[in-house]
Amino acid sequence: MTIWVSSLYSAPIVARRVKPRRAVSLLSPEDSFPALPGVEPVRHHRVHIHDINEEMDGFVSPGHAHVEAIVDFLGDHGPDETILIHCWAGISRSTATAFIAACLHNPQTDEAEIAEALRLASPTAFPNRRMVAFADEILDRRGRMKRAINEMAPGVVADEAEPFSLPTRFGA
Repeated sequence: MTIWVSSLYSAPIVARRVKPRRAVSLLSPEDSFPALPGVEPVRHHRVHIHDINEEMDGFVSPGHAHVEAIVDFLGDHGPDETILIHCWAGISRSTATAFIAACLHNPQTDEAEIAEALRLASPTAFPNRRMVAFADEILDRRGRMKRAINEMAPGVVADEAEPFSLPTRFGA
């Protein structure tokens, strides 16, 4: 059905409006996860990682195991279900996860097409490159996911993104 992306602030509002069956929350370790109306705890995947693209002392960088767990959770997400993905601002970790979800559910779709749809849906999207790199490896995309994000049209700088959606399936 639809992949919804939002900031932490907007996530409960979006959840009430779109009634997602599943959710992914990606927040820094010092942040608390929100309760999302209508999302059962077992269908709410929570990830404590900082929004960084390389390892840094004192920070939890996205790791292979984090992204592998996200891919596993997204694999259980049916293409006819609505999912809500959020991070602090709705700009980096959540847009990376939405891109990963779209690539996972569309193995025959060109990654550049998905990246273009992401850019059109959100001018502020700036997917976390470290997360995308791990997903590229996990999904055996042979560098195509990384290349698509690196070649994505420039975006607009913002402190917080407006909620937006992507289709779960492309070319259907």
